[in-house]
Amino acid sequence: MARLISAYAKAFGQLSDRKTRSVVWTAVGWSVAIFIGLYASLKVILSVTTFIAIGWLETLFDFVVQFGVLLLTWFLFPAVVTAVGALMLEKVVVAVEQRHYPKLLPTPGMTFKDSLGPTLKFLGTTVGLNLLTLPLLLIPPLFPFVYYGLNGYLLSREYFELVALRRLRVQDAQALRLRWRTPLLIAGVGFAFMLTVPFLNLIAPIIATAATVHLFEAWRRHDHLGDTLAPRPGTTLNTGSNTNPNTNPTVTDT
Repeated sequence: MARLISAYAKAFGQLSDRKTRSVVWTAVGWSVAIFIGLYASLKVILSVTTFIAIGWLETLFDFVVQFGVLLLTWFLFPAVVTAVGALMLEKVVVAVEQRHYPKLLPTPGMTFKDSLGPTLKFLGTTVGLNLLTLPLLLIPPLFPFVYYGLNGYLLSREYFELVALRRLRVQDAQALRLRWRTPLLIAGVGFAFMLTVPFLNLIAPIIATAATVHLFEAWRRHDHLGDTLAPRPGTTLNTGSNTNPNTNPTVTDT
């Protein structure tokens, strides 16, 4: 638990970094644009469509539909904002590594094209599973456990793979995730909760990404697991003399 708290604390501290703040503003801009676009589209559709001929029933119907869309938007926000943010969070990972782990070898990273397929798959899976949990709204005591548990698992896995697959082979990343699945799930539930808190949800993907980097580095350091993917050709360590990517990297915490 102390490691989780430390990772979250360092993640919030990362907001002071200029590169991280630029991603924050970009993510906020996209999030606001998505909400405005959805609301504007809804207003246009309702203004040109008559579902019920009786005036006061039409007004009531429009109100119910708008409220329902806003509720559904909040409900699916964790999946949507994480999927959108995944396309730009590589910069956050790099910023965290440069600040806290300067002796790590640079990695090629994921291009927009490489990340688009997995992002769309994640979005479809998460939205679909969340829609399946909608009937549980009728069972209030059960719903929060299912909602945060499901999204905690999905989000923790998504963020872990975003970080781990930059440095580890798929089989190594999966083995590390399974060894640390319980604390990873707890961290993921925290990510899901942040994404449902107004205003905090705008920066939640950045916090989740930064925290996952710290957890990933702590766990693989504990397991004596170095990089198992080849570094970018022609690169060397930022400091120090260790150039073997298969040795456990020396890290610094600030």
